[in-house]
Amino acid sequence: MRKIKLDNRIIIKRLWAIVKPYRGRAFLSLLAMALTAATQPLLGKALQLLMDLGFRQKVPFSLWWIPGVLVSIFVLRGIGTFATAYYNNWVLSRVLNDLRAQAFERLLRLPVARFQEESTGKVINTVVGDVRQVVDMIQSVFISFVRDALVVIGLVGSLLWLNWKLTLVAIVVVPLTAVIVRTTSKRLRHLNRENQRVTAEMTQVVEEAARGHQVIRVFAGERYENHRFFLRSEALRGFSQRMTVAFAATTPVTQIATSLALSLVVVLAIQADMTVGEFTQFVTLMLMLLTPLKALAEVNGPMQRGIAAAETVFEMIDAPVEHDPGTRVLGRAQGQVRFENVVFRYPNAHAPALDGVSLDVKPGQTVALVGMSGGGKSTFVNLVTRFYEPEGGRILLDGVPYQDIMLPSLRAQMALVSQNVVLFDDTLKANIAYGVEEVDYARLAAAIKAAHLDDVVARLPEGVETNIGENGLRLSGGQRQRVAIARAIYKDAPILILDEATSALDNESERAVQAALETLMAGRTTFVVAHRLSTIERADLIVVMERGRIVEKGTHEELLAKGGTYANLYRLQFTTPVEAL
Repeated sequence: MRKIKLDNRIIIKRLWAIVKPYRGRAFLSLLAMALTAATQPLLGKALQLLMDLGFRQKVPFSLWWIPGVLVSIFVLRGIGTFATAYYNNWVLSRVLNDLRAQAFERLLRLPVARFQEESTGKVINTVVGDVRQVVDMIQSVFISFVRDALVVIGLVGSLLWLNWKLTLVAIVVVPLTAVIVRTTSKRLRHLNRENQRVTAEMTQVVEEAARGHQVIRVFAGERYENHRFFLRSEALRGFSQRMTVAFAATTPVTQIATSLALSLVVVLAIQADMTVGEFTQFVTLMLMLLTPLKALAEVNGPMQRGIAAAETVFEMIDAPVEHDPGTRVLGRAQGQVRFENVVFRYPNAHAPALDGVSLDVKPGQTVALVGMSGGGKSTFVNLVTRFYEPEGGRILLDGVPYQDIMLPSLRAQMALVSQNVVLFDDTLKANIAYGVEEVDYARLAAAIKAAHLDDVVARLPEGVETNIGENGLRLSGGQRQRVAIARAIYKDAPILILDEATSALDNESERAVQAALETLMAGRTTFVVAHRLSTIERADLIVVMERGRIVEKGTHEELLAKGGTYANLYRLQFTTPVEAL
């Protein structure tokens, strides 16, 4: 996937568009920061009055009103600090939710091919980790560039008013700081991009280790997985060290330059005609200036991390969604599916996965797709669901070209039961009645009964309201597959795709579910990809695929009588333990 590099101004403009709806609260935060910033020079002035009036002239009333002023300043400072934190969090928490929602919404609409190009870890890291870094950048930059900048402006203004000559000597450090920051910015940006990449890889390793824990233990893969994790961890440590060096070099150089300027100011101030209070005020304001200047110098690190993360987040948000030029919305389809000389090639593949495939499937017909691995069976059903667009030819549903049908309307006609069952960390009810807002309980009960899940539901502590865990971990493999079948039964779509739908069932479970599948398949167009012959033998049409082409088609008896590819595969299955069909 090509990495998009965005100009900083574009990133800031887009982030402002997300913050803009909350500009009222952001403005209140700005006022609170201005109040906090205003207390800094006021504190210096109060100290000057305390030194000149309280200790030199011994005026009685000064002993009371100056401390009162000091307390008032700190009260105002506390109010400003609290309001800043409150309104900043109010705005940024909503910006975080909005940005994550945009990224997740786009994630759900990305084409299937995108998930074959990127790891799950990278996708998770983009939506969760990178978005967090972007918001952290907004917070750091907003606070430093606004609050600290206001403090610097207020303090420098007070210093200029107090003694402009000494102030000019003191601020010679500013250009030096700017040069240092500019020099380190480019380096930090590059390191942060690499850091993001390796973080995504580490997330993927951890996710795979958790998902494949049993396989790792049985095959003694602990050392191998530890090594994979160690390599990513070491890479992250290296990037962290290099970023720390690049980032940390800024602070001491800035502080040394500042201390030199401060030392020179002290010498000149002693020679100038200044009262003790004025000198105390000047030095105090200069010392106060160090903290916001340091913060402004250090904001470059999180800013570069945030910009690098923003590029990744906006690349996902801007990624093209599934192509959907259709305008027609279908009612319930009859289920006629026709392939006309369809050609499909995967990206960067030389040979086509489907090469001139033509097939006319009648409504209610059961079509079994068989052939050796890589023959094109999975590609065929992925084109039926329109997860991919054909390179040549066309596909029609009830005589209507796929391109004319809106994607949601097209997929509303289909139900899928795959070999790789996907269940969600939710209740059994939500998994069976997936995608509907209001559950039809009579329909739910019928789907459970048809999929022979009655006994499973009876044993669950809360029945259909029981949470079945991540990917159905509280269920057995056969039970999980029956839940997927119940989901297809509940949807009651006119077109079914059964991709190894009974592969995870034992013989007893398969017999129980097979009857339900046959009832479900009646009157519906069904595409079956299976290795076992129980469904294939009863199919209305068996299509034999080899290297992306249809080499044979007919009924089970017709193809056996031909003595061709299907007959050879049939004999192979009963003479060797390989899955040929």
